[in-house]
Amino acid sequence: MVEDYLSDREQEEALLVWWRENWIWIVSGVGLGIAGLLGWQYWNRQERAEAERAAQVFSDLRTSLAAPGAKDQPETLIKQLDAEYKDSPYSAQGHLLLAQSKVAAGQFEQASNELKAVIEKSTDEALVQVATVRLARLELQLGHADQALALLDVNKAGAFAVQVHEVRGDALLAKGDRSGARLSYQAALTESAGKDPTGTELLRLKLQDLGDVQSAVPAAPAPAASTAKSETKAQ
Repeated sequence: MVEDYLSDREQEEALLVWWRENWIWIVSGVGLGIAGLLGWQYWNRQERAEAERAAQVFSDLRTSLAAPGAKDQPETLIKQLDAEYKDSPYSAQGHLLLAQSKVAAGQFEQASNELKAVIEKSTDEALVQVATVRLARLELQLGHADQALALLDVNKAGAFAVQVHEVRGDALLAKGDRSGARLSYQAALTESAGKDPTGTELLRLKLQDLGDVQSAVPAAPAPAASTAKSETKAQ
């Protein structure tokens, strides 16, 4: 290395020359690094504060829906969520909550509009699927089997495959397509295996009503190895 052949004095002078030529870039780099760090911390604080405000508005919405005689307050709060926190999941959750309230009140058209708002505007795929399945159930309840089927795409169902197959089966059965309904229920039953005992039992009952005894009856458990050996010895 060249430094090995320089005296201490020469090394100091070389360092000073290098510093005079490069100090502005070093100081600028440090300054930018500090500014970036401070900016990142500020952005995080703002994000947390905005999330907390959105959560509070959503909490107020839930409280107003549970309170008797809330009148226009829920509508005001959902508009605030849409206007100020439209990119927050609380906006979509607010519409789902409001739709549930509308269904309970028998206001099916308004409930449908709330669910459609989630489907059209939310960027959260899970919430979109929840809204889609609920809207399909609502359409089916109103006697619109074709509209329900048009909403349900098993190829895009993902984690909601069980619900999509089941509601498709309900819609096909409503149209008189018992064979198609049976296939949809069987697909839902396969997807639900080991996940939802209550839902699995309901699917078995639906298949039983369609005369599909084989799918409706749970498979018998295999005999334990010790039992099988005992039977062999007995023979």
